[in-house]
Amino acid sequence: MQLFLLHFAGGNVFSFEFLRKESTNVDFIPLELPGRGKRHRENLIKNKDEAIADYCSQIKSLRNGEPYIIYGHSMGATLGLSVAVQMESAGDGPQSLIVSGNAGPGIKKSKDIVHHQLDDLNFKKELLSLGSIPEGISENEELFDYFLPIMRADFECLEKSFFSEKGLKLNIPIHALMGAGEETSNQIENWKNFTNHTFTSEIWDGNHFFIYKNAAALAHIFTSAVQKYLIHPNRNYYV
Repeated sequence: MQLFLLHFAGGNVFSFEFLRKESTNVDFIPLELPGRGKRHRENLIKNKDEAIADYCSQIKSLRNGEPYIIYGHSMGATLGLSVAVQMESAGDGPQSLIVSGNAGPGIKKSKDIVHHQLDDLNFKKELLSLGSIPEGISENEELFDYFLPIMRADFECLEKSFFSEKGLKLNIPIHALMGAGEETSNQIENWKNFTNHTFTSEIWDGNHFFIYKNAAALAHIFTSAVQKYLIHPNRNYYV
């Protein structure tokens, strides 16, 4: 079974390396948008439709005919929904969508700020207050400055087309995870509005990047999909 991983804002193909050694029995395939990581020479994408199309193109080129799962964290969760919908429409939908660090499309935080329009100083402050930057980046000023335009492009991608997902419905299960310290974790049930199938959710200890301290538990969710598919290959995966 293939596992396609969609990174958070500012992330890249290496963002989920902490999960790789834990994710046995799956074909571990992290993806990335242009302008970062292995694609750093390409222009950044600032349009959500282009980002979705890029991800779909990557998945189609990497498909091996076996069942697959899409997992996305934060920005990757939002984009993952539309990617899964488009892949379903193309007749090759995933077995399930697993999302984390995100209460789903349409949910806003208490501060109604258009982040990508802030100047660099205030943009940095907001990113830190949101907990949207992994510790390794936020503590290194030079690295932070390198990622700033990437983060700004990713925020623009999401904010310019806020809630363009309204009305989207998948025909596969969605399983959502959030950290208890995240501001919108009490709205995680919002994800059930985007599937005609089973919805399940869990709240774990931690903040927005709780996944880093729960690698084994998160990987277990992926590998259990393989086990359940082997038992019931003609059913959609239930988490």
